[in-house]
Amino acid sequence: MANISAAEVKKLRDLTGAGMMDCKKALEENDGDFDRAVEFLRIKGQATAEKRADRSASNGLVAAHVEDGVGTLVEVNCETDFVAKGTSFQELAQAVLDQAVAIKAEDVATLLASTLPSGGTVADLVTAATGTIGEKIEVRRVARLEAPHVASYLHRTSPDLPPQIGVLVGIDVDSAVGRDIAMHAAAMKPAYLTRDAVPADVVAAERHIAEEKSREEGKPEKALPKIVEGRVDAFFKDTVLLEQKFAKDQSKTVQQLLTEAGVAAKAFARFQVGA
Repeated sequence: MANISAAEVKKLRDLTGAGMMDCKKALEENDGDFDRAVEFLRIKGQATAEKRADRSASNGLVAAHVEDGVGTLVEVNCETDFVAKGTSFQELAQAVLDQAVAIKAEDVATLLASTLPSGGTVADLVTAATGTIGEKIEVRRVARLEAPHVASYLHRTSPDLPPQIGVLVGIDVDSAVGRDIAMHAAAMKPAYLTRDAVPADVVAAERHIAEEKSREEGKPEKALPKIVEGRVDAFFKDTVLLEQKFAKDQSKTVQQLLTEAGVAAKAFARFQVGA
């Protein structure tokens, strides 16, 4: 067995990001050969990733990039907030975001399959990180939004954690109201931009629930249609961004705020870690 120095272990750690003991073992198992030690660690990372495949990754962060009317949002997950706070995980998330921006990614599958400038795919990078960090790592979502102007907002749910809520809002003119709407969306959790954007099956399910609930409450049969429509309307006002009461001024809706500012909202995306 080769005599492995601390300097060699540190060199391999700096190269791979793996733990000191893992690097020492990799070098010992491969007689000090760096290339084989790197391959050993990659295989170990793959095995770790497979072992952790069924684990829950409900912590993590949301990261955003906005430039020239294009916004990109990614959510990268890990198992614990301890890892989410760490430099290695945050650097990984930044690399994933940079790649999403570079290839104009609109879905996770395309992003994971894409080849990084340094070689290897994003999926390979995530697998290696799972091995070196020691937790399940997952790229959960990615969104790309194009509009004349895009505003973004990232929210930390705790001061010592990275952002866990991220919002992009596309608007037709450059205005500070875009960020106001993004902050509103972070807090109020809208699911759709307009009523027309709500899928027909979702509306049908809400109408069915409203009808059954009204009957259970013993509402008069003749009054049911009006009661049901009122409850479906309340659902729209709760989940449609433009119909929500503006968080900073409950006297007006988001649409009224935009109209007063002479701004039209074109699209939005909202990610919240674990939600």
